[in-house]
Amino acid sequence: MTMNGNPSQLYPVPAVRALITDAQGRILLLQRSAAGHEPGAWCLPGGKIDYGQTVEAALAGEILEETSLQLLAAEFFFFQDSLSPGPEGMHCLNFYFHCQVSGELRLNAESSDYAWIGPEEIGDYDIVFKNDEAIRRHFESRGSNKS
Repeated sequence: MTMNGNPSQLYPVPAVRALITDAQGRILLLQRSAAGHEPGAWCLPGGKIDYGQTVEAALAGEILEETSLQLLAAEFFFFQDSLSPGPEGMHCLNFYFHCQVSGELRLNAESSDYAWIGPEEIGDYDIVFKNDEAIRRHFESRGSNKS
């Protein structure tokens, strides 16, 4: 692969993902709407980092856009390669953050529902973009993995 400025050149896509917990320690999941990619599946709040945008700005912007929640604090957790299972998909570099937020949860059109899940409920949801691995890792790091 050469780096010749070819616009068709393929590169990994950087993305942010928010691990938001409630008072009971459950993680917020969003169900993707029928209009988007992977309709009906579940994922963590987040999205692509735009060119010229900082990781922090992308994280705050995606949380606000998708949930109407304000990001108060974020702590980097880990990054993950999310390789496409087929030739048509994306290779994403997911940057996961533990996030503290405030406000009232309201979904935008990208999501049709939300759920707060504990470690024993991970298998009950069709979680995409390898977010299930991040959620398991979160609960393991907190000593509460029961799945």
